[in-house]
Amino acid sequence: MKKQTAGRDQLGTFAPKFAQLNDDVLFGEVWSREEQLSLRDRSLVTIVCLMAQGLVDSSFQYHLQTAKNNGITKEEIAEILTHAAFYAGWPKAWAAFRMAVQVWQDPRDNDVTVKSTKTAVANEKEVQKEAYEKQLLFPIGEENTAFAKYFIGKSYLAPVSGEQVGIFHVTFEPGCRNNWHVHRATSGGGQILVCVGGTGYYQAWGEKARKLFPGDVVNIPAGVKHWHGAAPNSWFSHLAVEVPGTDLSNDWLEAVDDAAYQAAVCN
Repeated sequence: MKKQTAGRDQLGTFAPKFAQLNDDVLFGEVWSREEQLSLRDRSLVTIVCLMAQGLVDSSFQYHLQTAKNNGITKEEIAEILTHAAFYAGWPKAWAAFRMAVQVWQDPRDNDVTVKSTKTAVANEKEVQKEAYEKQLLFPIGEENTAFAKYFIGKSYLAPVSGEQVGIFHVTFEPGCRNNWHVHRATSGGGQILVCVGGTGYYQAWGEKARKLFPGDVVNIPAGVKHWHGAAPNSWFSHLAVEVPGTDLSNDWLEAVDDAAYQAAVCN
């Protein structure tokens, strides 16, 4: 058994005798008597005694880890704590199990759980997207991967018209929004948003955010810093109409972080 030094490390100067008894007698003599009782069985006895007293603190977690190192399996600790629950008390067993789960948890189980959760969330979003699309006059289109770096969350893009003026159908998943940006032009230019589905927001720099519903129209002159996107709990779609002009370009700026977004939509 590895020599124990926890007593001296933590209490050596404050309570040297206690530290010496802890390290040299309890662990140095009692725990080392493996011919009389194996380390595995001593771990079992210690865990049950600590649980019976309700001492499910850091020392209990240490002894759980020691028990695992001494060969007690996940199945065995579950049976030990279940059996002890009838004698020590049900709440004490619950507290003990919470720590035991952490000690005996297989990292692969956690990976599987995380992957399963992510898959379930993705599937649920897809179901919601399909249900939302049935309410729209225009198709949602493909995920807007070309401009993904300028969005928080997923957006979707479907061209509507490329003649005379450019018109695109843009859809935002709940909570998705684009970065602050500016439409540039030496003359004309800008953008018109025609809201066609869900609930969203538009905010110009220095102004309060405007809540948007189907039928609302937003006129955005060139040179105005702004962002737009979905409400936290709703999909949102608008037609983006490119206003003709000369020397047209877009300046993509900083993201609308969570704090700024929440402040905007809660006002």
